[in-house]
Amino acid sequence: MKYYSIGQFAKLIGKTEQTLRNWDKKGVLKPAYIAPSGFRYYSQEQLNHFLGIKNIKPERKIIGYCRVSSNKQKDDLKRQVQYVKEYMIAKGYQFEIITDIGSGINYNKQ
Repeated sequence: MKYYSIGQFAKLIGKTEQTLRNWDKKGVLKPAYIAPSGFRYYSQEQLNHFLGIKNIKPERKIIGYCRVSSNKQKDDLKRQVQYVKEYMIAKGYQFEIITDIGSGINYNKQ
């Protein structure tokens, strides 16, 4: 899914960033994603809905691949997924994240 920063989204819909912040507080239009840093991001679907656009052909999807070697590193994997997700959103990519746990030496792995 493609994401827009609050500034980009405000410009596209013809409103100010402050208006979007006020709408967020009032529950009128909540951001699709709020990063741990507090930055608000709005989705392409929200833009289409706001502008009344339907049946948009989806863009290509970027795959984020996150991998660790063992189950002991599950916390590292969660952190890795969060970093990749924040990066993809900041870049405005439509994306999906795939995770993997396992040793690269295991040739019998599916």
